[in-house]
Amino acid sequence: MNRPPCSPTSASNAALVPDKQRVAIVGPSGSGKSTLLGLIAGLDRPTSGSITLDGVEISTMRESALARYRRDHIGYIFQSFHLIPTLTALENVLVPLELAGMSTAQDRATELLNTVGLGERLHHYPVQLSGGEQQRVAVARAFACHPPILLADEPTGNLDSATGQHVMQLLQSLHRDYGTTLVLVTHDHTIASSMERVISLRDGRIESDRLTDPDPRVAEPPL
Repeated sequence: MNRPPCSPTSASNAALVPDKQRVAIVGPSGSGKSTLLGLIAGLDRPTSGSITLDGVEISTMRESALARYRRDHIGYIFQSFHLIPTLTALENVLVPLELAGMSTAQDRATELLNTVGLGERLHHYPVQLSGGEQQRVAVARAFACHPPILLADEPTGNLDSATGQHVMQLLQSLHRDYGTTLVLVTHDHTIASSMERVISLRDGRIESDRLTDPDPRVAEPPL
């Protein structure tokens, strides 16, 4: 990602994430963490500069092409879950699969919900699920189409510590199983330290960038 020094909110002149790395983005409120995640996801557009994911410049894509790219390449987990309230857990996970035209969508959604421990809650609506269960549905939905990139914005922010720890263990496990590049925003330094790399933002700029677990993949070309 490349933005000129005068640009507000979000990192300037930054090449951020190598393939398959686990990265935490930390910083005080207003530092640009969620803005950066939204830009990486193509949910927001940069006012200048460009954003390149896996060799593809997404910042110049038309909305229709960008939507297809997000569907096929990016999973996104929101702090507030953003489940569709009129759909069951199973139906929420089915949405991206059916949009992608997957012929085995029902089996895939069921498998994922079993993986996250919700095999007995397939037909429950969000209002019938606890916060932790709703976030696990959101995790299953995010992984539904095997995205090579998973973005998570404060995935444990609305959960108690025990439930948050369970969700993080789940994310780490799915990261290992699928080889997904994982980028998450968090205020929790324990969660941040469990990632391979921690990027700290302040006032839209990278203040520090450190490895918590030395990994040769950091030398690979950035995402």
